[in-house]
Amino acid sequence: MDIIESRNRMLGQTLVKNLERRHFEAYYCPTSQDAIARVKQLMPAGSSVTWGGSETIRRMGLTEALHEADYKVLDRDQAETREEQLDIYRKAFSCDYYLSSANAISEDGVIVNIDGNGNRVAAITWGPTHVIFVIGLNKVTKDVESALARARGTASPINAQRFDIDTPCRKDGVCHNCKSEDCICTCIHFLRHSRPARRHIVVLVGEELGY
Repeated sequence: MDIIESRNRMLGQTLVKNLERRHFEAYYCPTSQDAIARVKQLMPAGSSVTWGGSETIRRMGLTEALHEADYKVLDRDQAETREEQLDIYRKAFSCDYYLSSANAISEDGVIVNIDGNGNRVAAITWGPTHVIFVIGLNKVTKDVESALARARGTASPINAQRFDIDTPCRKDGVCHNCKSEDCICTCIHFLRHSRPARRHIVVLVGEELGY
């Protein structure tokens, strides 16, 4: 084990303890493949599952792995119309499992997300029986203030590049705290505790995932 792997393992273990104090269920996985295996282990065969707008879970191969396994998958990416996509957004609230990543997480276990439409943070807050976060250690920050700064100053301007929108951050890569009609920073969500206990499950990954 090299020094980076050693540090990541120690940081992961520290975060697991801090999340458990906040009533989350939490795990540390060294690699994406370990994380995929953990998520599948957490969800019984036949469970219904969907996810929010997360490049992390797509790029690591998790969504593809779920399609290949024995789950009832609701995939917004396969919707052919906006109406079908919105229908999946609504059905997410009755799913057994909802998958997401995070824009940032503080060392003491507060998870921060920013949404444009609000469907992702709405499902995280209430509805699905369980929510599973998959979070790379590159998203760990010292405290809640720096977590919010990362979400707004790093994640959101990068995320804006994926869309055909007219926001200042899409043009220069910097958050302007804008009031643009196309602003994707509509809802800012802080998750401090899991309620009911262990409804929220966090799988930390010792890799750089997402942005």
